[in-house]
Amino acid sequence: MDWRNLRIVAFDTETTGLHPEEGHRVVEFAGVELRLGAGGSVEAEPFQFLCNPEMPIPRESSEISGIKDEDVAEAPVFAELASRVHRMLDGAVTIAHNYPFDQRFLTSEFARVNLRWPAPLAEIDTVDLSRAFYPEARSHKLGELCGRLDVSLVGAHRATNDAEACGRCFIKLTRRFDAPADIAGMVEWAGAIGVLPDTGHLGRDREGRVVFLEGEDAGRPVEENAHVLSWMTMARVFENGRWRMRYPDAVVSWARRWLRARASGRASPSSKSLGPADWGIDPPLGAPL
Repeated sequence: MDWRNLRIVAFDTETTGLHPEEGHRVVEFAGVELRLGAGGSVEAEPFQFLCNPEMPIPRESSEISGIKDEDVAEAPVFAELASRVHRMLDGAVTIAHNYPFDQRFLTSEFARVNLRWPAPLAEIDTVDLSRAFYPEARSHKLGELCGRLDVSLVGAHRATNDAEACGRCFIKLTRRFDAPADIAGMVEWAGAIGVLPDTGHLGRDREGRVVFLEGEDAGRPVEENAHVLSWMTMARVFENGRWRMRYPDAVVSWARRWLRARASGRASPSSKSLGPADWGIDPPLGAPL
């Protein structure tokens, strides 16, 4: 499946603060659908709206986005357009700059109307791409990445402008660094999160969070238990006189990409070590390795 022929959606949010779990809300959403044309052209179709966060916008947030209480006083609440946003992201190749930030806020907003996080074909973070392809760069802010790729960004910190610039950066990176055309290859190239493997080991809960489906961690969200996912990438079992991986290749590959995209330098350190006493996967004494 060639990802260049699929729906490609870059998105961004502006918010009242940094922590949805503390009640901060979305004040602006923008999704920009990108279409790749002949000769390398890129067409952008934006969908943007301000929304009333049902709370005062702190001054420091307004200073960043320029959005003030009076700008959203007559705006719809997010719930009125949640279904359209959900449809836009569902089944698309999705892109954001610092993807976990926007995902957390949108997941929180969706939960208020009993919607779970949708199922994109890919969740691509241009921060991760910037780090991967420009490891010596002193900054990986969107504006800096745009400068390196000669992408225009006028009016930063407004959702539409940031979303389109982010999407165009992604397209330029795929061309400059030879991303595979096949979506599975592109997801691996980007270190992105793809569709969950249908093996019965991982799934999504009612809020759309990825959770473990078996064992003592069943029902627990992956994002709060990254050490368990890390264990799954190396766990082995001894059968018929030899060692084999406990989990299918599809699970191991997905878990490794998730850990690179979400846990590398972002997750809280695990209280567990990588020692055999914690994991309980040491081979029996005398067993061949």
